[in-house]
Amino acid sequence: MNDSMGKIDEIDLRILTSLQKDGAVSQRDLADRVGLSQNALWRRLQRLNASGLIRGTHTAIDVAALGLDLTVFVMIRTRHHSKEWADGFRKHVERLPEVTDFYRIGGDWDYLIKVVTRGMSGYDAFYQKLITDFDLMTVTGFFSMETIVADRMPDLRGLAR
Repeated sequence: MNDSMGKIDEIDLRILTSLQKDGAVSQRDLADRVGLSQNALWRRLQRLNASGLIRGTHTAIDVAALGLDLTVFVMIRTRHHSKEWADGFRKHVERLPEVTDFYRIGGDWDYLIKVVTRGMSGYDAFYQKLITDFDLMTVTGFFSMETIVADRMPDLRGLAR
C-alpha cells in the first residue's frame, strides 16, 4: 500500500483517521481510541512520521472571521511549457500570500490556484501581482458564493485498500 514504509494495516488506518478528525488528540486518548498501549502507539506514530505519511499537524482557521471573505478559483492557461518557465512561475505563485492551494492540471487549463482574500479589491491586487512579469494566455476567476464542503479528508478506511 505504501512502498516507502511497508504495509499499512487496519490499526494504522484507525490512527490516521483519528488524527484527521483531531490532530491535537493526546497520545493517551489516541491509544485508547485505536486499542493500543501508549508505547505501541508511539512506535507506530514514529514509523508513520518517518515514512512521510504524516506530513504535519494543522489547525483549521475560520478565515472569514479574519476578514478574508472571498475565495476565488483561478484557472490559468499559458503558452509556455518549458521547465525553466514553469519553475519560475511556481516560485512566483508560491510567494503570493493569498494562495492556499496551487495545482498543475490536465485538460484545457494548465494551472488551478485557490485564492483567499479580502473582497474584490483584494482579488484585484492579487491578480495584478500574479500577472506581473509572466506571459499568461488566459486567466479567469471563479468566485465562490458558498462553501458547502471544505477541508474534508478522504475516508482512508474506504479508499486505502
